[in-house]
Amino acid sequence: MKENRKKILGNALLFAAVLGLTLYAVFRGQDLAAIRAAIEGCDSRWLLPAIACVLVFIGGEAVILRLLLRSCGYRLSQGRCFLVSSAGFFFSAVTPSAGGGQPMQAYFLRRERIPVPVSAVILMAVTITYKLVLVLTGLFMALFRRDFLHARFGEMMILFWLGLALTVGFTSLLLTLVFHPRLARGVMDGGHKLLEKLHILRRSGSRREKLLAAMERYHETAGYFKSHMGLMALVQLITFVQRFALFTVPWLVCRSFGLTHRWPDIAVTQAMITVAADMLPLPGGMGVTEALFLTAFAPVFGSLTLPAMVVSRGVDFYCRLLLSAAFTALAAAVLGRTARKRPQWDKTGT
Repeated sequence: MKENRKKILGNALLFAAVLGLTLYAVFRGQDLAAIRAAIEGCDSRWLLPAIACVLVFIGGEAVILRLLLRSCGYRLSQGRCFLVSSAGFFFSAVTPSAGGGQPMQAYFLRRERIPVPVSAVILMAVTITYKLVLVLTGLFMALFRRDFLHARFGEMMILFWLGLALTVGFTSLLLTLVFHPRLARGVMDGGHKLLEKLHILRRSGSRREKLLAAMERYHETAGYFKSHMGLMALVQLITFVQRFALFTVPWLVCRSFGLTHRWPDIAVTQAMITVAADMLPLPGGMGVTEALFLTAFAPVFGSLTLPAMVVSRGVDFYCRLLLSAAFTALAAAVLGRTARKRPQWDKTGT
């Protein structure tokens, strides 16, 4: 318990520090009165559908969770899945590399009496489809729209290539663990022995057993994918819609400032910013995301780029953070209440 409190405090301090540095870097030397006047001059009616896009983003994962749970015989209500989804997004936003999201989702699912092995397989499937959207979009842009990328990112293209390499590498690792368990086990065993031989890790049989247990979960995920190919195709489609709903926010902000640009160009630009920042060890990609927005969207917003960034980032990250925080608090109060009253999971939901 003491360790968990220290970890939470450490993450909170890191989040506050990165947020403070980001605000300082963005607004240093800027005319705050002019920025405020520009923001007040935008048409707020376009911001309502932007907030709706945030809810679609959170709700999309809730739909996916419910579908995957049902395929395993567990019928959790859509509302409860939405609360679990919100908890994932909140803890992903406030922890480095989004590392806290899925452990908290597994925790809340456990409170609903869903076994950890089941939630582990489901959340792994969600992670893979989630990352594949960025991988496929990023590779398409790198192969067929490279001139567009260079025009938008300029000297910051290095961040895009780094982000794409990290995302492709991470997703490839996940797919290898899932679909090539023997290869993954051999690599894991070899790496583990090498680290022990180099005295980087102490010799421990229990550690190896835990790693092998984790490998078994990946193998179970492979079996799940193979036995639910149609469902996984549907989940991948929903994930594309979910992610591009959030990538639509800058286009709606663009319209709120009275500017007209093509939706595909705006959406893929935001997608590429996400590719660049997604794997970096910063809470919510703060700092890097803002810097990339100011560079990539300068041809779109011109002198309004900074006010547009404030509005866009305010909706797609900080509004999402506040909404998911509120729903996470509700999840802590609601999830598990009904489950504790029944001796076993009856697979009918509530």
